[in-house]
Amino acid sequence: MTRRPITKRVAVVTAGALVAVGTFAAGVGVAGPDKQSGKKPTKAEIAAQFDGWNKALRTGDAETVADRYAKDAVLLPTVSNKVRSDRAGIVDYFEHFLLNKPVGKKIETHINILDNNSALDAGVYKFTLTDPDTGAKRVVEARYTYEYEKRNGEWKIVNHHSSAMPEG
Repeated sequence: MTRRPITKRVAVVTAGALVAVGTFAAGVGVAGPDKQSGKKPTKAEIAAQFDGWNKALRTGDAETVADRYAKDAVLLPTVSNKVRSDRAGIVDYFEHFLLNKPVGKKIETHINILDNNSALDAGVYKFTLTDPDTGAKRVVEARYTYEYEKRNGEWKIVNHHSSAMPEG
């Protein structure tokens, strides 16, 4: 076995250490510190997002409702089989849904705060719908999931799934 002079061994060990530290530092630089703004929202703050959405429904204006959704939001709606993955699709859905003058009410809710800028709200709600032709009212119970993200200081719906109760 040939032994290298001590200066070469020190150089190799030092180079190895520098590579390791450099790799770690680069990883930290890429991942960066948590750049989330402010503090975590409260469950009440997230629950209030539904109230704002429900209030938007009562305006009867599909554009106002669509304003609650992020530009890249996905809507899996209650009374349509079509996935809505852009603003035009979301507006189209609500133009039809709003004809029934929906009034929503949560029955059961489970809120999970994920971090300062995102939260989930899942549970069961019911809608009272009014037939535009006859005026007859019917109630639809549905399961829901809202995923919210705070973007540019404003809470937006990024994912919304709603499906009628299978046993209802």
